Amino acid sequence: MGSVLVLVDRAATDGSVCGSTCALLTLARRLGPPTAVLCGPADAASVARLGRFGADTIKTITSTDLDEHPAAARVELLSYLVRRTAPDAVLITSHRLGREIAARLTARLGSGLISDAIDLRMDADGPVAVQSALLGAYRVESRVPCGTPVFTVRTDAVRAVAAPARPDVQRLHLAFSPGVRAVRRIARRPVGGELRPDLATAAIVVAGGRGLGSQQSFGLVGALAEALSGTAGGSHAATELGWCARREQIDQLGTIVHPRLYLALGISGSVRHRAAMQHAETIVAIDRNPAAPIFDLADLGVVGDVHQVVPELLAEIRRRRADPMISHSEETT
Repeated sequence: MGSVLVLVDRAATDGSVCGSTCALLTLARRLGPPTAVLCGPADAASVARLGRFGADTIKTITSTDLDEHPAAARVELLSYLVRRTAPDAVLITSHRLGREIAARLTARLGSGLISDAIDLRMDADGPVAVQSALLGAYRVESRVPCGTPVFTVRTDAVRAVAAPARPDVQRLHLAFSPGVRAVRRIARRPVGGELRPDLATAAIVVAGGRGLGSQQSFGLVGALAEALSGTAGGSHAATELGWCARREQIDQLGTIVHPRLYLALGISGSVRHRAAMQHAETIVAIDRNPAAPIFDLADLGVVGDVHQVVPELLAEIRRRRADPMISHSEETT
């Protein structure tokens, strides 16, 4: 049984190993011994967390190219490791950067790519990926018939399970080719505020649209996201109005999300927005227009004023959390 390469996600704020990587390692263990590919220094905290979730080996590399050319440098690094170690599979988180890396890596290797997997298993013919189709109506199993398979994984759909190991830390020395430097990151804008799960991999997403009416009212989105331990986002219209940052835009040109729970506040549901969130497991929409297209996708639709419905929802969440009897009865039902 060969190894499985797992590309490690690190938080932009402090460089810590993201929870998405723990989910990848959980799946990787089903396929073979996981090898974590760590871009940046192998600090004690990162090694400890990767080891806790079963990383058998950690291959670490430090280079300015990884920061300045994040996609191209990682493609070249993974390509080098695949050709040198012949792994059974490569696992990458299914966010915007991950999908770009996976597609370019697959083209370079001449192999195959399966995107947005929600589960992985091994059988006699190699790795099998499970995908959710038609809004979860059924599941599809697929495999890559030749070459090293590359999988992008919807880590929000995977429960990370610890399996402590003592990883062998190996430091790599790789001279990146001049072609890596064709596109360069010139700046990184600090996001500030409270640290929340990454929008692309969050299990709970609360999004707001033009129907909220003002930037002040858009604060309801953040308040509800915080109450549910989720992540806030916005429609294209909300972004254009300056109510939320570009990095929080949910549509085909922004971030594509597939959370377990998606709450749409004052979003009518344009085609570009629905294309980016239609694969959420459960969709709850609140809008005053009963003919809004978002209701065609919603599992639960509330026709009403978000300025009245959301404060009542927040009050109910706080009440249930404050009442131990309610929490106990919900746990036992």
